[in-house]
Amino acid sequence: MAAAEKHDVFQAIADPTRRQVLRLLSEKERPISEIAAHFPVSRTAIAKHLHILSEAELVSGRKVGREKLYRLQPEPLKELREWLSYYERFWSNKLSILKHIVENEK
Repeated sequence: MAAAEKHDVFQAIADPTRRQVLRLLSEKERPISEIAAHFPVSRTAIAKHLHILSEAELVSGRKVGREKLYRLQPEPLKELREWLSYYERFWSNKLSILKHIVENEK
């Protein structure tokens, strides 16, 4: 896959399985066998998910003996947080309006 075709953070977290993999890796480093044990899919499928997460630089792997341990690289999630923070004002605004309506119904 060419650099221009690499998966970005938004594509990587779009899949619920990948989001769960990130949650598992937020707890500790894990080998693929331990990650795969949490899902009803094949180890090959989990390897593909890890590949996409690696392309987005959300996980990294290091060899330890015969195993490869994967760990979370949370820095790219900052881009997501910044993008979402722009939209928080809409949510906050809606909650403020709802609060105002509820309080003024009395």
